[in-house]
Amino acid sequence: MGNRRCGWPRKFYWEQVEQIQDLFVRYINQRNATIDIEKYYRICEQLGEEPDPEKMPLSQSEFPIEVQVAFFIFDLLSDVWEGMSGTYMGKDWGHCSQLFDIWDVDDQKTTMYFMKMYERILVNYRADRADEKREQEKRKKKPSGDGKQYTHNIQG
Repeated sequence: MGNRRCGWPRKFYWEQVEQIQDLFVRYINQRNATIDIEKYYRICEQLGEEPDPEKMPLSQSEFPIEVQVAFFIFDLLSDVWEGMSGTYMGKDWGHCSQLFDIWDVDDQKTTMYFMKMYERILVNYRADRADEKREQEKRKKKPSGDGKQYTHNIQG
């Protein structure tokens, strides 16, 4: 990420933040994929192609250290699920400051910023998948032909 106080222009810092946000989206979209980095390398080797970094599955270690710390603390927070529908509501942030103190996190503001950014993207992703699943179930239950059932048989 770099040090924000070392004279870098603000634009450079916010460009990095936007890149990290794009990586978060890509990381979340790839988490449910059945392919890991080793499988990807084997597939490329079998096809005789060079691995493409844009298609390569991401791991947490590929993010800047500030984001890796955010992942670590984020994973320690407990999840909150809505009781009746089972909807993921995000994390319980009540113990966050204690975790920062226990793990001696230096830049708590930046870490919290990336944690909240990641949570927002993750909650939106899960809500979108739940909506898609509900729509699929509606289509399965809906009879074909808009409820009209034809009983006559035409033979030719």
